Amino acid sequence: MLFCHAVRNPGLIIDIVQDIRLINGEAIHASPRKTGAIILGGGLPKHHICNANMFRNGADYAVYINTAQEFDGSDSGAHPDEAVSWGKIKGSAKPVKGSL
Repeated sequence: MLFCHAVRNPGLIIDIVQDIRLINGEAIHASPRKTGAIILGGGLPKHHICNANMFRNGADYAVYINTAQEFDGSDSGAHPDEAVSWGKIKGSAKPVKGSL
């Protein structure tokens, strides 16, 4: 579908590396401000948002809202404590995970 769209609309560029550089840059250059994440769902966006905050020693706030469960070991269903153990969320943060 992306190919068909690009044929009809020249100029479409998908640059995954640039996307990661931009999101990591947002987290890195947030200093001295605090960062937080409100994540609806999971998967790759959750993974990249949390990883970007590792470059600044973790997010100051985090809210996860998803339907994923912890028992299957997926990143989507992981409790915020898992992100604290990786440095994705600061240990002093008060994260919240809600399930739908």
